[in-house]
Amino acid sequence: MVSVLRYSLVALILLMGISVPAVAAERPNVILVMTDDQGYGDVGAHGNPYIKTPHLNALHDDAMRLTDFHVSPTCAPTRASLMTGRYALRMGIWHTIMGRSILCADETTMAEVFAASGYKTGMFGKWHLGDNYPYRPEHRGFAEVFAHGGGGVGQEADFWGNDYFDDTYFRNGVPEKADGYCTDVWFDNALTFIEQHREEPFFCYIPTNAPHGPYNVGEQYEALYADNPEVANAAFNGMVTNFDENLGRLREKLKALGLEENTLLIFMTDNGTAGGVKFGKNGEVEKGFNAGMRG
Repeated sequence: MVSVLRYSLVALILLMGISVPAVAAERPNVILVMTDDQGYGDVGAHGNPYIKTPHLNALHDDAMRLTDFHVSPTCAPTRASLMTGRYALRMGIWHTIMGRSILCADETTMAEVFAASGYKTGMFGKWHLGDNYPYRPEHRGFAEVFAHGGGGVGQEADFWGNDYFDDTYFRNGVPEKADGYCTDVWFDNALTFIEQHREEPFFCYIPTNAPHGPYNVGEQYEALYADNPEVANAAFNGMVTNFDENLGRLREKLKALGLEENTLLIFMTDNGTAGGVKFGKNGEVEKGFNAGMRG
């Protein structure tokens, strides 16, 4: 299985446009970060004049960028394709509810390949590919999991009463109370995982539920946009800015641990914006920024 992982990593490196000699080790660490419902236009580096994303902007300027990159229109299909490398419709994943978000047990996930190849695997955040055995992330190759249920915090498959603050999530399937805001919690746990496994190759998957609705965020983040009449949703933008701060924390942690040159850090979003734009009756953008896109 080691050779399988080598081939998959080489393919990933070539896909990213990074030359193989630029990777410091034969088996680099891989961190995959994905936000939920953040669109292409919800990044300052893409021309958005309202949103505050200094760390995403810096990553944009430092990184190799995929400029012809496509995802599915909703959450679960993108996640299914990401985990398996297969078209979502081929696997029957075409919705977010009614059983059409459950990844069949006979599909092989990238986490299973990483794990079989000697990598430590961890996932922190939103799974949305099944909430029962044998479909949960801890059954699909992730050795350490801290996640909410369903397709979003507070949805029916999640722990009762969750509202993004001081919630109860599931650590390897067992409910556990967490202190703090959801995105901060995911990154806190991811940083702990990274530090614990800094001496061995690891795959760390951080799929946040933010900025998916409901649009709950600390007042200090919403206040950054509350008085701007050009902003479509102040709380949504605040959730993106909170995520951006956590991305900065992640990059600083990699530097502090000496892992920066031995880690592939990948950022993406799962679909187009949900709260970054308000459209008029004729489809024109009334508020917000959508990078010239129609929908």
